[in-house]
Amino acid sequence: MKEASWQDCIESGNGRQVTPDVVRAESLIEVSNDRILNIQDLNEKNCNFVFEDYYTSILELIQAIALMKGFKVSNHICLGFFLRDFLKREDLFYIFDDLRYKRNMLTYYGKKMEFQVCKDAISKCKDLIKELKNIIG
Repeated sequence: MKEASWQDCIESGNGRQVTPDVVRAESLIEVSNDRILNIQDLNEKNCNFVFEDYYTSILELIQAIALMKGFKVSNHICLGFFLRDFLKREDLFYIFDDLRYKRNMLTYYGKKMEFQVCKDAISKCKDLIKELKNIIG
């Protein structure tokens, strides 16, 4: 089944209800923060790798929010639908989905972003991370 909503994710088992796990969520938040602290200065050679680190930090934060709300999410598409449909943050969904697409092109197709596109994507990552941290509180 190809998911098109959070409800589809629940029905397919790629999003499932679990006991909220604040300890695990806090650990993911800490890992995300540490990952960001270890990102090196940005340049044309490392831009795509820096982007991947920011994207991974976003995944960790969304997973943390899901765990706090009592959900386990198995894939990136369903993480997006969790943002859009469960948290009612369509604005964040569109940003995340664009970043997910860029990351997939890089990871699965080897298509590196041009430096300016990469810098813009990293800027969007930083904005999204800020919004996710606001949700976390």
